[in-house]
Formats: sequence, structure tokens, C-alpha cells
Amino acid sequence: MELDDHAEDLASDLGVDKEEVKSDLQNLVEYSVPIDEAKQSLRRKYGDGSSGGGGAPSSKEIAEITPEDGNVTVTAVVLTAGKRSIRYQGDEHVIVEGRLADESGAIDYTAWEDFGLSPGDTITAGNAGVREWDGEPELNLGESTSLSFDDESLEIPAAYADEIGGDAQLADVQTGDRAVNVEVAVVECERRTIDGRDGETEILSGVFGDESGRLPFTNWDPAPEIEEGGPVRIENAYVQEFRGVPEVNVSEFSTVSVLDREIEVGAQTTTMDVGEAVGTGGIYDVEVVGNAIAVRDGSGLIQRCPECYRVIQKGQCRTHGDVDGIDDMRVKAILDDGTGAVTVVLDDELTEEVYGGTLEDALEQAREAMDQEVVADAIRERIVGREYRVRGHLSVDEYGANLDAETFEESDDDPASRATAFLEEVDA
Repeated sequence: MELDDHAEDLASDLGVDKEEVKSDLQNLVEYSVPIDEAKQSLRRKYGDGSSGGGGAPSSKEIAEITPEDGNVTVTAVVLTAGKRSIRYQGDEHVIVEGRLADESGAIDYTAWEDFGLSPGDTITAGNAGVREWDGEPELNLGESTSLSFDDESLEIPAAYADEIGGDAQLADVQTGDRAVNVEVAVVECERRTIDGRDGETEILSGVFGDESGRLPFTNWDPAPEIEEGGPVRIENAYVQEFRGVPEVNVSEFSTVSVLDREIEVGAQTTTMDVGEAVGTGGIYDVEVVGNAIAVRDGSGLIQRCPECYRVIQKGQCRTHGDVDGIDDMRVKAILDDGTGAVTVVLDDELTEEVYGGTLEDALEQAREAMDQEVVADAIRERIVGREYRVRGHLSVDEYGANLDAETFEESDDDPASRATAFLEEVDA
């Protein structure tokens, strides 16, 4: 059923203007609200006899708002407000999004109209829609919302007041954050051409760093200040998940400026048990220690597609079909520390280190044996049964946990000493 048909059915059931219903329905659907949930929200808004009619929405504190609320009136302080462009049904839409807070709590919002919101404003939003996003309520401010700016500032807890403006360190950034400001060093940066929504487009991607840690980034409208290496201040960035970890996204609405101070990138990383790390659902910079208990198939000598660089099988790329593969090396080792297991992926440089030879050496060994599996076997003999300290980027998906290693070093801990210390602790 088309959106127009859904709107006509709703308008008929509720006895309201079809175009108004269609506009509200489109606003909800274009921000990924499921159509059934969107229709139910509008039934609550206009009143279908099941929720006490279509009276004025009740005033609520933010902590009281639930996804079951249809529409509410709130008075709150704007913590952040940033513009972003989204596409729905082939058209570009510019939205304003951020976070609001009052004495009781904070909530994310999306404004489909440009109300002129600025961080620090105290506003009253009447007839603000409520939807569920990632299990939490979120406010939708649209054309049916009446919004006023209050002369008297609302007092909010200090923890929320510190968020006004959106300044953050990378360690505090989380997936879903909007209108974030960061001051960072550009640790890595490359220009790439991708298939974007308007065809081929150039982007910048790499790694940002600050005193608190590092995170990957994508700059969708390449900024020379970033490409030249920073350090930079970025205002109005948003954060999405990439390979299981937060990624800073710099858009055409972001402001990038060169800083007149250096940024010291923190060298410390988070050390966790494997089970604890996997339980995070994905973490960018983490260190684990465990035993290499196996080397998985697909290790040793491999071939990659010359177009997309994915691993190919029997000369076949999933995307580009028959290709002349490029020789490469990698290791996929299972690391276990007793609390959990993770697949550690080593790139060509780390693989050469654990193999003890170059790609050319591996190809020569395979030719002499007439079997490329001898390379993987040699790697198994070298690493299986040994304990390693691994630092890298962990992602978790339906296929399991994978740790893309930046360092892979044999642990210098003495297992006998650890066992003795453990027994002494048990005896005590």
C-alpha cells in the first residue's frame, strides 16, 4: 500500500484532513518509523476514541515521557542543535537534531522545521510527537508543533549544563550522538572514491585522536583542513556505527577550523578480558591477552579482488565476478582467555612477521610444495598454543566477534607465576 493510500484510510477513519495526515505520516516514515507504528502514533494524536479523544497534549517532564505517549508538551533547555541532510524517496530533507534537558532528564529530538534552535535556549514545545528510537523515546518537532522561546532560563542539573554546546572528548562519544563538537589531531587520512547516493563521490576517511583516545571518521564533503593533517576543531558532527564501533561523521553542515594548539593523542588503550570486550558490542581501541588456540581456514596465502580488495574464491569476487586476483597474506586466529573467544585478523605486515618471511617467500614455499596450504600450516606451528597480547579494533555482528589487530605480540607474562599467584589467592 502506498503512503497516499495509508493517509487516505487514516483520514477517513479519524475524520480529519487527508493532506494534514499525509504530511504528518510522511514526516514519521522518512525518519524510519515503521508505517504501522507511525499510523498508531497519528491515531493517538488525532484521537480515534481509544485514548480519550483529541484533546491538548499533556505537559510532562522529560523523565516521564515514554514511547507510548502520542504527543506531549515539554519545557526544556536546548543542549545541542545541529543540521543534517537525509534523503527520503529521492528528495533531500534538512533536519535539525540534538538533545533537550529539564530538571528531570534529557531526551533526543528531531526537528523537521527550522525553528531557529540554539544551544542554551529555553523552549516550550507544544504538541511534540513521541516515537521510539533504539528502545528510547525521542521527540519529533514538526509543522503541527507550536514552539516558543522562554525569556526565563530553566535550571537544569550541572551534568546536563556541561553538555550545552556539544563539546566532547572522543572517549565520551557514543553511537547516535548528534551535533557533537570535538578538537582532534588527524592521525590517519586518505581520500577515497565511493559509490554514493548520487553516483561516484570522493570522501576522506581515517582516524581522529585526542587526549582520551582515537576513533575512525568519515568526511563526506572533504575539508582541506582535515586533509592537510590538522589539528582541527569540528563542530556539528554526528556519530554512526561503523563495523561495530562509533565513527565520527563530518558533513557539509559541519564547521572545520584549524586549531592553534597541538593535540596530544593518548597512548593508553583499554585493556579488557575477551569476554568483557565482546560484551561491549564493539570497541575501537582495545587490548586483550589470550592463547591462540587455532588458525582458521582462509589464512596464509589468499587472493583479493583488484577492484574492491575483498578476498576472492576460485577467481570469483562477490561483487565483480571473474577477476585476476592479487596475491596477499593474512591470518585469522582464534584467541581465547577463558572468559571468551575472538577471531583476531592480522593484515599482510603482521602476517609476514608471524610467518617469518615475505609474500614472495610464501609464494615460493607454496610452489615448491605445490600446495599453498603449507603457508597456513607453517603459521599454525608458530603461533598455536602460545599466549599473545593483541591491540586493535573489535567488532561484533551476527557472524561473531572479530578483532582487527594493530599489534600482535607474544605475551611476556609467565604463566607459571600467574598460576602460583592464583593458587596463593585461593589458599588465602
